[in-house]
Amino acid sequence: MTRTMTALCALALAAPAAAQEMTDEQRSTVTELEGPKPEKIEAPADGVPSDATVLFGGDDLGAWESVEGGEAQWHVEDGIMRVNRGTGAIRTTGDFCDVQLHVEWRAPEETEGYDGQDRGNSGIFLQERYEVQVLDSYDNPTYANGQAASIYKQHIPLVNASRAPGEWQSYDIIYTAPEFGSDDRVSEPARVTVMHNGVVVQNDVEIQGKTVWIGAPFYDEAHGCAPIMLQDHDADVAYRNIWVRDLS
Repeated sequence: MTRTMTALCALALAAPAAAQEMTDEQRSTVTELEGPKPEKIEAPADGVPSDATVLFGGDDLGAWESVEGGEAQWHVEDGIMRVNRGTGAIRTTGDFCDVQLHVEWRAPEETEGYDGQDRGNSGIFLQERYEVQVLDSYDNPTYANGQAASIYKQHIPLVNASRAPGEWQSYDIIYTAPEFGSDDRVSEPARVTVMHNGVVVQNDVEIQGKTVWIGAPFYDEAHGCAPIMLQDHDADVAYRNIWVRDLS
């Protein structure tokens, strides 16, 4: 039960006889919560919250490793990291469950000869399983649940907030990890909210299972916290300013 619900229950118990003897000022205090107070953090404009973990700040890939094993092989230059095509996906060295995740990304400016899923394709995989699609969806038709900011092959974005290729874009993701029962079956599916360039495009949607290319998604195994993964989909997608806050 939340603190607010507890206070409201206290108010209900005080009624009706006792509450009638209270002044309005006294009744108002029943639902005033004194503590514990939320932790104070610094939240600079266009900066990183002081309680966040920086996953990429422009200098190195120390927080990442190759999914294939060993050090991450992506390029780092001028404060950005860029997919090193053919070297495979990279993932964080740390594990995460419920998070607030901020990611800035950029699709290649050159689009000639690339269309649909071949244009600026990458992906952000929460717990290495559930993909928020990265794609150049600016004047680039593709299937609706495969465009930028889709929960890939599951949820269509509410709107297309994509900027032109070559421009920086941002995702702010609020993610709640799935829960599993004693029988290892999912008891609470994962949920996610996505803001694309500051616009809500996924509003607390239920993730139906592990991202798959062929077939319907489903929860194939119980799991705990796991890394965040960035996909190498053979496109020169760039990333910068990646940070995460633990909401567990």
